[in-house]
Amino acid sequence: MTADPALKGKTAIVTGSNSGIGLGIARSFAAAGLDVVLNSFTDSEEDHALAARLAEETGTTVRYIQADLSDGAQARKLIESAGACDVLVNNAGIQHVAAIDEFPAAKWDAIIAINLSSAFHTTAAALPMMRAAGWGRVINIASAHGLTASPYKSAYVAAKHGIVGMTKVVALETAQEPITANAICPGYVMTPLVEAQIPDTMQKYGVDRETAIREVMLTRQPSKEFATTDQLGGTALFLCSEHAAQITGTTISVDGGWTAL
Repeated sequence: MTADPALKGKTAIVTGSNSGIGLGIARSFAAAGLDVVLNSFTDSEEDHALAARLAEETGTTVRYIQADLSDGAQARKLIESAGACDVLVNNAGIQHVAAIDEFPAAKWDAIIAINLSSAFHTTAAALPMMRAAGWGRVINIASAHGLTASPYKSAYVAAKHGIVGMTKVVALETAQEPITANAICPGYVMTPLVEAQIPDTMQKYGVDRETAIREVMLTRQPSKEFATTDQLGGTALFLCSEHAAQITGTTISVDGGWTAL
């Protein structure tokens, strides 16, 4: 990833970014010359060390700011504490799988709070900063489940559909300003969490690694390949470019053909 002079000095806040998709996007942004704010609900030495390493690798400013995004006030404070927000990536999310009649109410509330409501609060806090700066990008990490559904994922599917809907509203409210809002909808992405699930899947179904991936984990992903965090980072970076200035209020699927079925 090469630096983009047009993005130099702009600040990107990526929620849920101390690992996985969020970290991949943050790395792409830092490599392109943006100043980056990493975030998660933890506040460990490892979190701050990660920011320091990324800053050293890319020569940009990288900070870590803790915030529990299940709390709307903390979500807004994250943006305020950063001091600037030219690019907002709402990525934080959690998951729980259960039938609706067995779905714990507390899990529903937590998923809606972190996966959906936090994006409302961060966006509401960031838009005045973007307007003051005269430029902005809101990028919401939705999911293939923001466009389709699976059983036993009622809260996650509801939240991701909600993110897609809210993205459209933000786009319409900023349509005559130099601000865009879009949602990226990944399918299965190779992250450390997904990698850790492969051995368990192999054992559960009594199959080898390749079969576990292609026939079990990626059963709904026609490409039979995981997307990568680098690919998602590149997609997010494209949405920040001048080439994407007229792309707003839409979804970009990075799902190996999942939503084409």
